Order: sequence, then structure tokens, then C-alpha cells
Amino acid sequence: MKGKVEFRSDWCKGCELCIPVCPVDIIFIDESVTNSKGYHPATVSEMEKCIGCANCGRICPDSIITVWREKRVKKAEK
Repeated sequence: MKGKVEFRSDWCKGCELCIPVCPVDIIFIDESVTNSKGYHPATVSEMEKCIGCANCGRICPDSIITVWREKRVKKAEK
């Protein structure tokens, strides 16, 4: 896994802005869940495909998305 994304489902309005900006197409609106505000929140399927690009976090108007990236370790030069 290169990245991980977390949505604050309780605050998500389900605006869907994050869906088209995901290059690996893993974000969707979970219509089986309704949050306390009455919206179907966005969530991720197949988290292992997340590349940590943070496009979703940047476009979210309510800043409810947190993205983590795997640390890159530089190879020692010989």
C-alpha cells in the first residue's frame, strides 16, 4: 500500500467532487450508510490501490479527507 485515505463520514455531504479526481477510481458514495446530517458519505473500496496522491483531500470543500503516504526511503549512494 502506497497510501491511505480516511473520510470523516459524519461530516461528508456526499458532494461527489472527490470521485472523478481519483486516478485509481476507488472512491464512491456509500448509499448503504446515512450519516447524522442525512447524507450518504464518500468512502473507499480497495484501500490497497490508494496511491496517496491526495487529489481527493485537496478538492474536498469541507476538508473531511485525510491522506497518508508511505515514506520513501532514499537508497544510499555507494
